[in-house]
Amino acid sequence: MKMNKIKEMSSPELENELSELKSELFKLRFSLATNGLDNPMKIKEVKKDIARVKTEIRKRELNNN
Repeated sequence: MKMNKIKEMSSPELENELSELKSELFKLRFSLATNGLDNPMKIKEVKKDIARVKTEIRKRELNNN
């Protein structure tokens, strides 16, 4: 996910996206532990997306105060 797309999202959409990414990360980790993944780099991508979303949420919190 690109930062441009993240910046265009509203705060509730960001919160929703964060929860979806966290559940996706859980599923990827679970499938990696049980039977392996086709693309283990997907975990790294999802973690980076989570960090990007959290960064944007925090930036908005600081701008509001």
